[in-house]
Amino acid sequence: MTLRMTLPRLTLFDLDHTLLSGDSDVLWCEFLMAQGILDRSSFAPRNIDMEARYKAGTVGVQEFADFYVGTLAGRSPAQWEPVRQQFLRQEIVPRIPQAARDLVVRHQQAGDRVVMTTATNRFITSLTAQHLGIADLLATEPALAGGVFTGQTEGTLNMREGKVTRLHAWLAAQGLTLAGCDSTAYSDSINDLPLLQAVNHAVVVDPDPTLAPLAAQAGWPLLHIH
Repeated sequence: MTLRMTLPRLTLFDLDHTLLSGDSDVLWCEFLMAQGILDRSSFAPRNIDMEARYKAGTVGVQEFADFYVGTLAGRSPAQWEPVRQQFLRQEIVPRIPQAARDLVVRHQQAGDRVVMTTATNRFITSLTAQHLGIADLLATEPALAGGVFTGQTEGTLNMREGKVTRLHAWLAAQGLTLAGCDSTAYSDSINDLPLLQAVNHAVVVDPDPTLAPLAAQAGWPLLHIH
């Protein structure tokens, strides 16, 4: 008699427009403008342009990352802490649908290793992951020098193909491989096409107009939670 080994189950969640009804980076910038930390007249048009090009999948990954991580420049994590705590309470928590919370819990209760993977930087998103009870977070890493954010990134950006690269590296550190897992990924975005194509089971959540026809052609399940 041959025993079949059960592969460890890995479930990956994109954050923005997947678990969250909105985009963390855009909301963060809007919040900073409302607080008077960023100048609205000069920053708002750039924010709108960046969001549009991200949704279209046309913005360069380094340009995208530098634009948003740049908002942290010149302050330490401790100086930003009260701001990001208020941001979480005021802007993020109210935008997490109950259906998204329930989906995360279902996978956790099934014994899956649940990971949030996001192009948004770790400093902005780590509190969101904690709030959702997700212990493992893959995110773009903001650089520090002398204890202060430089406004630049370090390492591989967790965006597009970078999400797959970072996932492989993270799994290797756990003594795992993607091929050795039964993997599922949830996302809304054309930017996550490399990740969706890399896993065993892709699920699209309220997909953007570019991803939707590709998902339909691939026969990927469609989920509406927003």
